[in-house]
Amino acid sequence: MLGTIINTTTIVVGSAFGSLLGAGIKEKYQTTLFNALGLACLALGMNACLHNMGQSEYPVLFIASLALGGVVGTKLDLQGRLDRLNSRFNAKGGKQKNGLEGLVTGLLLYCIGTFSIVGPVLSALSPSQGWAFDEPGNTYLYTNATLDLVTSAVLAASYGWIMLLAAPILFVWQGMFYAIGYWCGEGMPMPMRIELSIVGGVLILSSGLGILGIKDCKTVNLLPSLLVPVIFYLLKG
Repeated sequence: MLGTIINTTTIVVGSAFGSLLGAGIKEKYQTTLFNALGLACLALGMNACLHNMGQSEYPVLFIASLALGGVVGTKLDLQGRLDRLNSRFNAKGGKQKNGLEGLVTGLLLYCIGTFSIVGPVLSALSPSQGWAFDEPGNTYLYTNATLDLVTSAVLAASYGWIMLLAAPILFVWQGMFYAIGYWCGEGMPMPMRIELSIVGGVLILSSGLGILGIKDCKTVNLLPSLLVPVIFYLLKG
């Protein structure tokens, strides 16, 4: 569990640093950071998709997941609810540039990926239950923590203090997989992890397109897509 604690701490530190730094950054530099973040999302999203696509048991599952999840999300009007909540947040003095959408983007970057899913499981499976600094089971989480430290600083410089909320959510997310690994051994089957990584990669890519102003894909409406591979493999047994 030490790896998860360190990963969570780096997001707190990075978000705090980025928020303090962002307050003193001129508009043109904030725009540059915003563009850099969008490009990073495109690169990370494409990498997640392409890296896992060739390992997929069902290459069309991610398409079905996005279609079904998108329909459910649109029916529930998840994007609209978030936009209305974000408007109230900004009206009360919140950071501009859609702070809540920035939080969603951050959570996708922090939570969806091999490091953040497999890392806690390996930590739980290690002989010392992941509490030793030099425990090999924590390697994924230490690597993830390093990446998240930089990412959280850039995100917070653009979106503000709201990015601190990502830290407790990440802790619960990784804690869930740590519990799965502790009680169920390998827990989540590898095929399910692969499909989740593909769908998650598409969502990160979609966030990048929105950040760059290329295309607003209503990424929040697509979030239910992450549940489709889980349900599919649970039904498949």
